[in-house]
Amino acid sequence: MSLLRRRFDKARESGHGALLAVRGRRRVGKSRLAEEFAGSSEAAYVFFTATQQQGTDELDRFIEAVERSSAPAAEQMRAGLRPETWEAAFELAAEGVTAEQPLILVIDEFPYLVAREPGIEAVLQKVWDRRMQDRPMLVLLIGSDEAMMRALNERGRPLYDRLREMVVRPLSPAAIGDLLGLDAAGALDAHLVIGGFPVLAGEWEAGRKLRGYLTEALTDPTSFFVVSAERSLAAEFPAAASRSVLKAIGSGSRAYSAILSRTGLSATTVNETLEGLRRRGAVSRRAPYSSKVAPRTALWEIVDPYIRFWLRFVDGQIDLIERGRGSLLLEDFERSWPRYRGSAIEYPVREAIELLLPDEARFGVARHLGSYWNRVGSVEVDLVGGDTVPIATRIGFVGSIKWRSRRPFSRADAISLAVSRPEVPGAGGETPLVGVSSSGFDDDTPLDVRLTADDLVDAWRAAASRAT
Repeated sequence: MSLLRRRFDKARESGHGALLAVRGRRRVGKSRLAEEFAGSSEAAYVFFTATQQQGTDELDRFIEAVERSSAPAAEQMRAGLRPETWEAAFELAAEGVTAEQPLILVIDEFPYLVAREPGIEAVLQKVWDRRMQDRPMLVLLIGSDEAMMRALNERGRPLYDRLREMVVRPLSPAAIGDLLGLDAAGALDAHLVIGGFPVLAGEWEAGRKLRGYLTEALTDPTSFFVVSAERSLAAEFPAAASRSVLKAIGSGSRAYSAILSRTGLSATTVNETLEGLRRRGAVSRRAPYSSKVAPRTALWEIVDPYIRFWLRFVDGQIDLIERGRGSLLLEDFERSWPRYRGSAIEYPVREAIELLLPDEARFGVARHLGSYWNRVGSVEVDLVGGDTVPIATRIGFVGSIKWRSRRPFSRADAISLAVSRPEVPGAGGETPLVGVSSSGFDDDTPLDVRLTADDLVDAWRAAASRAT
């Protein structure tokens, strides 16, 4: 919210408008953030949400939103003035805006409006250049289609070089821990299950442990945990090919050949679908990170932790929950959770350590982080820090993650990491060893750096502090 306030304060003080594109995953809290900011600003504001309606319905709804608002132009609309075009409506919305009466104009689900009104970007650009940019107003364009929202500011688009961008990210593990009253390890476990979605954190409730939350969520077919992913996927990726590919990756088929086999789709369809999902931020393609190129060993991953968990444990089984057999999903969770967690924790661990870089005292030359595996799967190293991407010229460290409930990182674990170290191209006998553990370390463990769950969560907390 601090960025929104800074932009609005600057617009109010300078008398020049600010145009901001706000993007982020669906249900991550973009609309609520904008609503709370506008409501607390003590300024007039208009909040309009596009709904993909036909014909002039969207324009009529925009006019009604202005009419119901505290905008200076609202009184004219209540008196019967009805603009007949989007250009006229935008111009009227900006009427009467002064230093004494600044305005916040929010257009939520902007991609929906673009889909129904292909010329709306050009119309907004025209009104912005002619009227809005010289008035103390903040215009927020909000959207969940991240690829489309990023494209708004591309060269050749009407709003190019006029927009500033703001990304609303899911809650970090640190924020989840603070919100739910969980220790660091518990916060990271919660993040692996609900991601950073505020609505799921609100459903969790402070003080509950993971199993307590899932016992309720997986036995209630109306819980946000059960229905949110289904609704999000249906809205963002309605095509059958997209769902098939996501389901394959979520079930563990991460190599291209495995996805091809699991889906039964043609190579062309799989290629196009993967690229579309990648552009929209749903999946990522990861190659082994070292000083050597290994493109044919790449793996595909689900980016969002909640969607990843949901695809593994819930997808295709909602009928069991509806029939009162959610306990079967809980049993599957109990059996599979240790192994699932051991793999899934790599994502937030890498992200947290990247927040700590650069740190030459602990991580040497590392500025970037990845992991390494060979083609046959006989060598896997959880963490590899290097100086450049996509290929490292120098390796700063190699590391291992042991995310176990009761057993600490042992001497044997460190020796196993040391044995694998020379298998990483660019690493050698002097390359530092980093260990990450949720249950501490044995005293005689030969590691150069030890990181605990508290260290990881503190990295997010420090990053949030720097951002504000």
